[in-house]
Amino acid sequence: MSDVFFDDDNYSDGFDDDSFKQGMKLNLWKKLLGYTLVYRVEVIMLATFAITTAIAEIAFPLITRAVIDAVDEFGTDANLWGYAGAYFGFVLLICISVGGFIWYGGKIRTHVSHDIRRSGFENLQRLSFSYYDFRPVGWLMARMTSDCERLSNILAWGLLDLIWGITMMAGIAVAMLYMDFLLAIAVLSVLPILAWVSITFQKRILKSARTVRKTNSRITGSFNESIMGVQTSKAFVREAENLNNFSQLSTRMFDSSVLNAVQAAVYLPIVLTLGALASGLALVLGGVEVIAGFVTTGTLIAFLTYTRHFFEPIEELAHWFAEMQMAQASAERTISLIEAESEIKDSPRINKAMKAHEPDPSGLVAIDGMKDVIGLIEFEDVSFNYTDGPAVLKNINLTIRQGESIAVVGSTGGGKTTLVNLLCRFYEPTSGRILLDGVDYRDRSLHWLQSNLGIVLQSSHVFGGTIADNIRYGKLDASDEEIRLAATRAGADSFIRSKENGYDQQVGEGGNQLSAGQKQLISFARAILADPQILVMDEATSSVDTVTEQYIQQGMQKLLQDRFSLVIAHRLSTIRNADRILVIENGEIIEQGNHAALLGQEGRYYSLYTRQSIQDLSRRQHVWLTAK
Repeated sequence: MSDVFFDDDNYSDGFDDDSFKQGMKLNLWKKLLGYTLVYRVEVIMLATFAITTAIAEIAFPLITRAVIDAVDEFGTDANLWGYAGAYFGFVLLICISVGGFIWYGGKIRTHVSHDIRRSGFENLQRLSFSYYDFRPVGWLMARMTSDCERLSNILAWGLLDLIWGITMMAGIAVAMLYMDFLLAIAVLSVLPILAWVSITFQKRILKSARTVRKTNSRITGSFNESIMGVQTSKAFVREAENLNNFSQLSTRMFDSSVLNAVQAAVYLPIVLTLGALASGLALVLGGVEVIAGFVTTGTLIAFLTYTRHFFEPIEELAHWFAEMQMAQASAERTISLIEAESEIKDSPRINKAMKAHEPDPSGLVAIDGMKDVIGLIEFEDVSFNYTDGPAVLKNINLTIRQGESIAVVGSTGGGKTTLVNLLCRFYEPTSGRILLDGVDYRDRSLHWLQSNLGIVLQSSHVFGGTIADNIRYGKLDASDEEIRLAATRAGADSFIRSKENGYDQQVGEGGNQLSAGQKQLISFARAILADPQILVMDEATSSVDTVTEQYIQQGMQKLLQDRFSLVIAHRLSTIRNADRILVIENGEIIEQGNHAALLGQEGRYYSLYTRQSIQDLSRRQHVWLTAK
């Protein structure tokens, strides 16, 4: 199965392989940090608790130094109660601060995760169909689940450790420089080496992390495809091959993850080693100074404690630095999804009019709540091809008047569905124009146009929930009576009432508790309830029996009055009453006219209709003979 998956190796969301050399992208993290800074109060409280925690930890070695020096100077006469009180106060401060930053860090992580997912989902709703042509569901799910979770953790807890670490290191450095300047300089001399190590490992960790996230996306896509296509896999006995393909992806994920983990595992011990060397250096040089009488014993002990604590935030920040390297791949993919631009969108002029919530001065924009009736649809020299592909439609010229029903027939791949997709503005013409009452539909509101569409597909999607919920999808504020009326006109009321819970019957995930024909009837009811100006049916009656189909067609005759209707059909007997029939082959309209006129031409339509009539007659004879 993996051979038909989206090739994530050859797609980089706008980040090509050269980006491996670019290291940390500060602009990228700045955009993500914006999701955190929205919660200013929580961030301020988090920073406050991080700083107070660092201050308390810095204070402990100073208290220890003062106690040791007091005992050295005064022996048993030393008064230590003040130090004990200070120690207890800072312990209490740490307890409060730790509890505080855990609370606010958790809130920020939850809020950020929610906001990133919401931004991603919101943009997915805006993107045009072309965005989904080469991106499977699993590819998108990985970005909104595992990638998002990883980023929210870094943006919350990473920010906490950054503030705590900087405060801790700055405070310790000041304290060490104050206690012994030369010894402090000797300890801090390892920092340039640490910086060089960090830069060296940065590129390696980032590159392997990108491979891990890329492979994870493909695994998610593979898993999703395998579950969705389980019946097909079993029917063609493809289980072993699917397992083999999935195992290859899992092996690649394992190898990439091990490499990434090894790189991180090597990086962190180097930081620890440098910290140990600094502590050893402080012990040797400090011991010499104590012997020489330059510093007190308390100062040396405090210095050794600070040396050890100085590298704790470095170790923690090194961990987050490595995590950021690994998460930058997630950040790139998530931001690319959030910022993806739809190929089909309103012009700036229309957006301005919509935001102002008032009619456009030219009268070309239909704002929500306004009724703008379409009287004429025209295709002017319309051609279309998918990206880097051959022409699917070529110089289509077509006029459709209000109330006219148009049937579209032809061979598979001839361009029938593409013609309808262009009318619905799911795609836009590569060349030529589609006019609504003489105005290019790109100069109209996209939301308005698609709000006036009713679509019934060959394989209608049914959402999880009740039957009533699915029908109400056509008009969210519809009453129960309107839903029942729409279902009755679609021929769905009888089967719905036969269900145990009637209109409140749960349909299951993807409507798996319904037959294909029942899902189709619900889709019809949904389209009827929407009361669209333009009704599109793509093999809409293919999943229902002949009797139900006739009932639907009778109900649709009234619905189609004063509307535009386009019907794509392979069963030609269902379109004999269409006002006009278009025969499309190889992206061109080769014949058009009503049923009788096209039969009289004895052309392509005559050939298709005659062949189907013979096949239907043979099928009926076979059924009659079998029954007899």
